[in-house]
Parts: sequence; C-alpha cells; structure tokens
Amino acid sequence: MRVVYRGLAVAAAVVAAAATLAVVLPAEPDEVAAGPVTAPPAAPSSSGSAPSSPPAPTAPPTAAPTPVAAQHQVTPRPGGSLAPGYTAMEALYADPRVPKLTRSVKRMALRSPGRRFVKDRRSGLAVPRLPRPWKAYGAAPFTTKQVLPRQRGTAPRGIFVTCPLPIMEQKSARDTALLAARWTLNHHPEGSRITWLASQPVKRGWMLVYRVTYGKRTSRAAVVVLDGGMSKPGLAFVTVPDSQRKQWRDIGRVASGVRVLG
Repeated sequence: MRVVYRGLAVAAAVVAAAATLAVVLPAEPDEVAAGPVTAPPAAPSSSGSAPSSPPAPTAPPTAAPTPVAAQHQVTPRPGGSLAPGYTAMEALYADPRVPKLTRSVKRMALRSPGRRFVKDRRSGLAVPRLPRPWKAYGAAPFTTKQVLPRQRGTAPRGIFVTCPLPIMEQKSARDTALLAARWTLNHHPEGSRITWLASQPVKRGWMLVYRVTYGKRTSRAAVVVLDGGMSKPGLAFVTVPDSQRKQWRDIGRVASGVRVLG
C-alpha cells in the first residue's frame, strides 16, 4: 500500500507541474497575445532629449457677440420694410423723403363741410362726396374711392380714398398721421418727396396737408386719421396733381369734411 500511495503522490506532482508550465509558457511566435492597447511613443526631439508629452487640446475660439449698438447701424430703405431693430417712428425719421414736422408748419382754415357724404362703414368714416368732375370708381383695394378723369399725356390723376388704417397705429394721432402720409408716397410717382403745408388736430384725430414733389411736377395731398370706433382708425387720403390744379380747392373740402360716421 505504501508503494501505491507513493506512486499517486508522484503522479499528482507531475500533473501540478504540467499545469504551472501551461500558465507561464509564452505564446508561440505566430500567435497574437491579447493585451491593453497603448499609444505609440512620441518621436524623439532633434536634441535627443526624452520625448515630451503632447500639449493639451484647447477649445476653439468663439466669435465675440456683436454689440447691440452695431446691430442698429443699418438705415431703413425709403419706402421699404423696417430694418431689424428699428421702430416705425425711427424709420420715419431716417427717411429723407419726409422732413421733420416742426412748429413752423401752421394750421389752415377749415371750410364748412358739405351736405353730401359717402359712408365707409368699414373705417367708421363719413367723407364728402366731391362735386363734378369727381366721380365714384371701383374702390379696391380701398373701401371708397373717387377720382378725377385721366388727362392725355399725364399718368397721375386726382384720387380720394378711404380705408382702415394700413399702417401701425401710434400712441399719438399726430404720429399716426405722419406715418400715414409717408405711406401715401407709395401712391405717388417714384422719387416723390414731401413738404408740409398744414398740420392740426381734428375731432378724434389729426390732419396733415402737404405738397409732393417728383421731378418738375407736384401734387397737393392731405391725410386725415380719425378714430371711427372700429378696431383700427380710419384713413382718408386725397391727392391732386398740378395738371389738375383747378381741383386743389377740393383738398380743403376733404380736410374739413371728414367726420366719424354717426
């Protein structure tokens, strides 16, 4: 029995030794041993010193924010839409076609209103029905429209229209009327400029009378802005070219005759 046990002990020792060899023996040359992946060493410097660590990455530069004042340096284009950051009144003051309305602009004597009126229920206004040669005409895109006959050789002709205010209402009726007068340049020849002739408050609104110059020709015009009790104020606008100057007297009829529809 002692011989048997001694033989088993020898066999166990042989097996243990084999297991140890299996763990520590290196891999064969044609095998790839698994291991952690490391970055390749940095190339040595020209001085032969030890390689230094690469510099830490830096964040890309960011663009500096544009100052608010610089964002407002764009001048509004005359007759165009507002430049970013501009209010309606700032755009008006920047428009070279419209001079500043000063205290030197006087009031005008208003005539007694006539007895014949055209009712505009959309704007809440009643306006004079002007005598011949004025006549009613297709209103679109306005709500009422009266015109003078066309004259041979001239494109502009007298028009008198009403509609709800087509521009943004301002805190004061005076400022609203100024913006409305600027808007009417869209209905005059290109290059038109304004010269103020009269400015005054009227009941529930404001009235402006002005001359429009385009080249060698002119027109007389007026706007009246009134609160007619609608969601937006009502606008009455009349313009008559110098080729029909006999009807310039009707500018006064419009200025004095526009009233709130009651």
